Amino acid sequence: MIDSTSLLNDEQMRKFLSNGFVKLETRLPKHFHERIYEQTEEVFEKDGNPGNNILPRVPELGKIFSDPAVVGGLTSVLGPDYVMHVHRHPHVNRGPNEGGGWHKDSYWGFRKIRSHRTRWAMIFYYPQDTPLEKGPTGVIPGTHCSEGRCENEKDEQHLPITGEAGTCALVHFDLWHRAYPNTLSQMRYMMKFQFTRMSEPVVPAWNCSNRRWNGSKDRFLWAKHWDWHCGGGTLDVSPGISKDSLLAELHDEDDSVRLRAISGLGFLRDSSVTVVDNLAVLLADSNEELRLNAAYALGALGSNALAVLSERLSDRSEDVRLVAAHGLAQMGGLAVPTLLGGLKSEEASHRAFCAFALGDMGKLSGSEAGLALTKLVSDESELVRFTVAEALGFVSCETDEIVRALSSLLKDDSGQVRYEAAYGLARIGSKAGSAVKALTKALYDDENRYVSGHSVTALQRIKSPEANESLLNYLSSSRWCSMTNKESTF
Repeated sequence: MIDSTSLLNDEQMRKFLSNGFVKLETRLPKHFHERIYEQTEEVFEKDGNPGNNILPRVPELGKIFSDPAVVGGLTSVLGPDYVMHVHRHPHVNRGPNEGGGWHKDSYWGFRKIRSHRTRWAMIFYYPQDTPLEKGPTGVIPGTHCSEGRCENEKDEQHLPITGEAGTCALVHFDLWHRAYPNTLSQMRYMMKFQFTRMSEPVVPAWNCSNRRWNGSKDRFLWAKHWDWHCGGGTLDVSPGISKDSLLAELHDEDDSVRLRAISGLGFLRDSSVTVVDNLAVLLADSNEELRLNAAYALGALGSNALAVLSERLSDRSEDVRLVAAHGLAQMGGLAVPTLLGGLKSEEASHRAFCAFALGDMGKLSGSEAGLALTKLVSDESELVRFTVAEALGFVSCETDEIVRALSSLLKDDSGQVRYEAAYGLARIGSKAGSAVKALTKALYDDENRYVSGHSVTALQRIKSPEANESLLNYLSSSRWCSMTNKESTF
């Protein structure tokens, strides 16, 4: 049972949602981290980078992920039933060097539509003291919802995550990050592990003392994420400024003023034609933050905004289509009929964006959406099938039809589709018992290691006698000895 004092508080949760990361201080002694560092060095020297096999090669590393601070942080942002993803990687920064380039990590899928909702997170762990000169991992706070970056790098806030041995950072999966230059002739290790949410939030999973967001001056999408994590019903906030003043600020030359105005209009919930039309113009703005927050605000304005967002879903600009999809996902049930209709579009990207929005709104999309999505499992577009597989893991997923659809996608020609199908079954868990045979076959036969790994996770969560037997049989024939390496085999 988790110690509730280890959960994040309101301030920490707000920082995570707005900045995309929060630092955690583990309670393990310094000599523990020194031992992890030494063992990691030994593995690298003997076998090179072990990648996904870092845990069996350095078993003690697992204690980091049972540390109360780490468990509390992950529980707070991903819910109590989160799981460790099969991908994990020890990053090494050999000095001296100039560091790495800014990037977002891949979901192992091409052109994947990234959800802003916290369904994926990472832990960055340092087994050694990591000051600036040793090349820590750096982040660009607040960029976890941004596809791009500022045109002028000088306008960005770049923040190195430094700290003593044992420092961990809980990071939104989509945050822009890089390795800083290591100016020393010393090795810097950073262990990166992925974690995923298995169920949608119903109540706050952190130490929540006030369910209300702290004001309208921040980006509206941050407040919407807070609301989602709380299970809804938290956005009745007065912007403290009149509608006319907010509309005037939408035309200010200062983008920060315009962002504040967008948020104010979102909180105001005035769905008049004037407000909707003014926000709609911003969906095509060159500033991505303005586009996104305008879409989120429109998503909170109900039926008058539905037509605007639906129309933009067919825009010739992919940037506009993307923000429209995010806005429709915020509407919930009101947008479902429009999105269901979009699943029949002749344009593959339109079908994919509609599938994404239905999946992103979770169970609010309803069982009809789940059944409609199952009819696209044989779609000619790999992008559509990949997006459908992901969506089926989030929508009303208690139906046999959805389990059968995901099981069939385990045979897809695309490894990306099979990857998501296996993980969709993992999210469904115990109600996916009929998929055990298909998952067992994927476990042994699939050439994609992540499909096999996701199949393990799915079987673990199904927990039926048949699933447990498959896992035990697999364990008896897989790598079990953490000491085996090229020098110790016999």
